[in-house]
Amino acid sequence: MPTKLHSYDWLLFDADETLFSFNALTGLQQLFRGYGVSFTDSDYLEYQAVNKPLWQDYQAGKIDAKTLQRRRFCGWASELEVSADELNSAFLEAMAAICQPLAGARELLERARQTAKIGIITNGFKELQEARLAQTGMAELVDLVVISEQVGVAKPDPAIFTHALDLMQQKDRERVLMTGDNPHSDVLGAQRSGLHSCWLNAENAACPLPTPPHYTVRSLPELDELLAAPA
Repeated sequence: MPTKLHSYDWLLFDADETLFSFNALTGLQQLFRGYGVSFTDSDYLEYQAVNKPLWQDYQAGKIDAKTLQRRRFCGWASELEVSADELNSAFLEAMAAICQPLAGARELLERARQTAKIGIITNGFKELQEARLAQTGMAELVDLVVISEQVGVAKPDPAIFTHALDLMQQKDRERVLMTGDNPHSDVLGAQRSGLHSCWLNAENAACPLPTPPHYTVRSLPELDELLAAPA
């Protein structure tokens, strides 16, 4: 683990699989159970075959959040004779209900906020982000939440980071650290925006980017240790 370079004014985090668990299969099974459907592993593979390309288009700015949310449930909406919006909303409610902070998340934020402000920049959706922040009690530990659905652009677009920096009133970008599990949105987005970056690489994968992040950690407790190290 690299030595800490200096202190930060702001620590920014991704949400899904960075601060919070995100078990889409369990959420979908809970969703469809309410409609009398046993959602199988095969169903999940078919869902992801639709969902993943939509997310790629969303992050590339080709479609908006509402289009993603509707299209991923169009097939099921037709089969169940309900609206795609209804299914999407029920899915987000299910995901909020099963969500838990990842190991070490609460402890990290409690310690880190003693010396820095805390923000979340997420490509997730407002309905889910606000619900789980409230139900996990994590809202009180966060100073700023920036959600791509509300901003109109998604990570890695530098515009969402610029929007956050404006809200933060933070001019020195090198005193901001962005941490996330997705190198293509979190790390690359930070790099394009002049922020320091930390990759939460739980699987110890090879970095797919030409320029590595400032830091790479396997877990949130490891990041906590990194941030607490002497400057």
